[in-house]
Amino acid sequence: MSGETLVLGAVAYDPKVVTIWEGFRRYLGARGLAFDYVLYSNYESQVDALLSGNVQVAWNSPLAWLNAERRAFADGLAVSALCMRDTDLDNRSVIVSRAADSVRSLADLRGRTVAVGATDSPQATLIPLAHLARQGLRAGIDIEVLRHEVLAGLHGDHVGGERQAAESLVAGEAAAACLHEWNYQAFIEDGLFDPLSTVVLAYTEPYDHCNMTAGPAAAAASVARLRQLLLQMDAADPEVGVLFQLEGLTRWVPARTSGYGQLAAAIAGPSGGTSGIRREVAV
Repeated sequence: MSGETLVLGAVAYDPKVVTIWEGFRRYLGARGLAFDYVLYSNYESQVDALLSGNVQVAWNSPLAWLNAERRAFADGLAVSALCMRDTDLDNRSVIVSRAADSVRSLADLRGRTVAVGATDSPQATLIPLAHLARQGLRAGIDIEVLRHEVLAGLHGDHVGGERQAAESLVAGEAAAACLHEWNYQAFIEDGLFDPLSTVVLAYTEPYDHCNMTAGPAAAAASVARLRQLLLQMDAADPEVGVLFQLEGLTRWVPARTSGYGQLAAAIAGPSGGTSGIRREVAV
């Protein structure tokens, strides 16, 4: 590839990822930005590539962003968040129980089993378990945790573990399940949950999700042009509308990093140290 080509790293959590970034490559190229992409099987490898300069920008999960930020600082490097989807702002997770069960509050979960997604899922594991811990329900002490390890390294982007957590709730294997609010609604819409069969016990505080991250090898002019072109994309353009539908947004917005504090605290745990759950989680 030409040294002038801006190369993005993305994680192949679903076959549609190829369609998405091929579309962006064509769109950006038609507007004068030489752009290409490399797909990775997990976010840990993607962060490695971003910091080593093998890619100049990365489409990072919130956990990957925190990893990149922490590792860059330790090495005397710098990364920056460029932009994010409007749908990355102010997400929430829910803790859900069965309406027919005796669980009516978080306090009723003491001594019971709570189903979660993959260990490295911010929305279906890390953030909701931290929320429960703040309510005095510590994993492995006050509650038992039923984990669903599906495609670890994808940071919950593949909802398989989250869906399995929901299925465990339906099957009576758990008294509650931790889910992203939108996935909870999707599970109702596709019939996994009957609309009246579940109760939301609690919502987490809002948090932010993915961002476009510039790495230390990124040329300032190319990065500025990428950000400009993304922020100018209009969903009314049929070419853009298809890409936006696949990637789950209606517009790009300037990035903010203030929405990652809840996840950072969840990883650090009550002692302030890293959890060490797994290498890609420990920041």
